[in-house]
Amino acid sequence: MALKIFSPAKINLFLHITGKRPDGYHDLQSVFRALDFGDWLSFDLADTNSSLVTLTGAEGLTENLDQNLIVKAVTLLAKHFPNHAKPLVIDLQKRIPTGAGLGGGSSNCAMTLIALNQLWALDLSLQVLIDFGQQLGADVPFFIFSHFHQQDAIVCGIGEILTPLKLPSARYLLLFPQAHLSTAQFFAHPDLQKNCLPISDIGSHYDDYGDAMTDTFINVFEPIAVMHSPAVASALDYLKSLQASTGTTARLTGTGSTVFLPIPDGTDEAVLKQWLTDAPCPAAIAQNLY
Repeated sequence: MALKIFSPAKINLFLHITGKRPDGYHDLQSVFRALDFGDWLSFDLADTNSSLVTLTGAEGLTENLDQNLIVKAVTLLAKHFPNHAKPLVIDLQKRIPTGAGLGGGSSNCAMTLIALNQLWALDLSLQVLIDFGQQLGADVPFFIFSHFHQQDAIVCGIGEILTPLKLPSARYLLLFPQAHLSTAQFFAHPDLQKNCLPISDIGSHYDDYGDAMTDTFINVFEPIAVMHSPAVASALDYLKSLQASTGTTARLTGTGSTVFLPIPDGTDEAVLKQWLTDAPCPAAIAQNLY
């Protein structure tokens, strides 16, 4: 039995830190949006005498394949359900850049859990899948949640508090600067704003963070990413140079390095093509998935 599944990227329309928890983790508040830009994963059951997982297409993404979140997801479910575990061949068609703030590894992990729930006939509930996902990465629950709900989400806490959110359709110009930024260093940075006021009823504030952003909604990591990476600064400057014609606000997603600009309806395709050509780094146009 073979299964092919799309593994979407996500963007953060804003990203706030509202405090630090007793366990040392930070409480976040954000809106995550899944995109039609992403990877593809193909799953096939292997011979019974094969190794548990054979993964292709992921060479060079991690120091060794055992560190890949796809392999970690397979290993975790096999440990909990050994009588259901069957050897797998998994092929990854990678398009999402690594370390880009787009959640590529987390998305791959989430889709692997979803695929194995079907291929191994585990019959796990959405909440159980999310609980497994949370053990593997903070962004993994969102991708499981949005796949089942076919919606984007308000994400709070350390990624475990998810509220479905239906947003207006939008397209985005994504820029992928060649920069590898350290999330751990960013969280430890003395200038990182960690005291954003929690915002209630985020769903009704879309006009304040959707296309253009008011001062209330920011990505707290953006000034630090700009400070640390000339490539990110250059990409963001380029998008900001387009703001006068779009009327929208350029911003960083996650802790970077990807930056994006919402594209207004009716923008001429020739103009979009020129924006892609003029970009100072690799770029793409993406649309909301849900």
